[in-house]
Amino acid sequence: MYENGYNLEPKWKEECGVYGVYSHTEDVSGMTYLGLYALQHRGQESAGIAITDGAWMDVTRGMGLVNEVFRHQVPHMENQCIAIGHVRYSTTGSSLLANTQPLMVNYAGGKIALAHNGNLTNAAEIRHDLEQQGTIFQTSIDSEVFVNLIARSRQETIEDKVIESLKKIKGAYCLTIMTESKLIGARDPQGFRPLCIGKTEEGSYIISSETCGLDVVGAEFIRDVLPGEMVVIDENGIKSYPFATQEPKAACIFEYIYFARPDSVIDGQSVHDARFMMGRMLARESGCQGDIVISVPDSGTTAATGVAFESGIPFVEGLIKNRYIGRTFIQPTQKKRDTAVKLKLNAIRSVVAGKRVIMVDDSIVRGTTSGKIVKMLRNAGAKEVHMLISSPPIGYPCYYGIDTSVRKELIAATKSVEEIREYIGADSLHFLSIEGLKQSVSAVDPEAMCYACFNSAYPIEDGEKPAGDSKYVFEQRKKC
Repeated sequence: MYENGYNLEPKWKEECGVYGVYSHTEDVSGMTYLGLYALQHRGQESAGIAITDGAWMDVTRGMGLVNEVFRHQVPHMENQCIAIGHVRYSTTGSSLLANTQPLMVNYAGGKIALAHNGNLTNAAEIRHDLEQQGTIFQTSIDSEVFVNLIARSRQETIEDKVIESLKKIKGAYCLTIMTESKLIGARDPQGFRPLCIGKTEEGSYIISSETCGLDVVGAEFIRDVLPGEMVVIDENGIKSYPFATQEPKAACIFEYIYFARPDSVIDGQSVHDARFMMGRMLARESGCQGDIVISVPDSGTTAATGVAFESGIPFVEGLIKNRYIGRTFIQPTQKKRDTAVKLKLNAIRSVVAGKRVIMVDDSIVRGTTSGKIVKMLRNAGAKEVHMLISSPPIGYPCYYGIDTSVRKELIAATKSVEEIREYIGADSLHFLSIEGLKQSVSAVDPEAMCYACFNSAYPIEDGEKPAGDSKYVFEQRKKC
């Protein structure tokens, strides 16, 4: 898991989180700071906040966690009325200060700042075309393509400029855009990434990647931004601009499995309820017997409670996670990852000794960390270790805003379930079936989700990104 700056295993790495506030009565920069804090789980490499008072615009960005970047002061401006923020884990572009967001530019129509979550499948070709026309890029991230398309648009209004730009883009994205007078949010036509809208009692509008970003500032959830919708918030309130409504929907199933915070609700589905049901389905499908159920904290905890509830086997805390290790203590090298596992996790000997332990986690990517934890439990005296995974085996990389290994490095791409079990040293191993996963997200349409990382519907060579029409790609990706 990628937490607190450590890459214990190249597992699923959070993509980004975006946030925006429009208010003439509240501290927009302070609220954005709190919102980014709530979204910290979505990215730990860098953070930034852009603010405006209606005339001037400023941005503060830096490498590190939110509290590190804004350790000395949260950005402030007299009469500030709009702010947008971003937390990042790089999926394209290097982990450099120049690539941090929000991006802010001056152009003929004024100033704009932009924060982006996701990956664009045609960013390279658009960037090449723009460079051939003389455009100069300051970063290596695909987010800058958006800014240049907006700046070069010949449309008259910012709304039309953004929509024209969005129609040229293919891929997965959520955006917050700030002008001197407007806050804009947009979600890609497939709804791959989440984005929602909230409002405080004082009338401030919030745009956030997750509903937990609304809760932290006391905002009431209004609704999700719809796939293929742009919303514009200004002094007249909020207005909707659907720009692509006929695309097939393919929301990322891993938001419910791992990425999102359990207290968030995405497209009407409680993340906690989904994970709890995944655990219940795991217990039903595996029929696994043991003395205790434990989780790999924290991502496996909710599913583990579901396993315990369904099976009647008690859930106990068998692994302790150290949450107080500084970010710079361990560098992400393979040699030090081994030490990192021991520093981050430790088994409680008195709990697991002599017990048949059922251990629950959200996924297995390479299997190296899982193997080390199984060994740790055995060294602590566990009689048996049975591993339950609340997702199907991950056999294919994702190129839509999640950083995973090339296919040959994914253990499920080259090994059967039994071979994975032998590799990690567990007494048994069971993955949740795709059908069980679909039944766990009953509040949404399970057929409008993307499951391609489990069973790709089109061939991908190692290192090759899917090409072609975005509609076709996403329509295929959601199938199994």
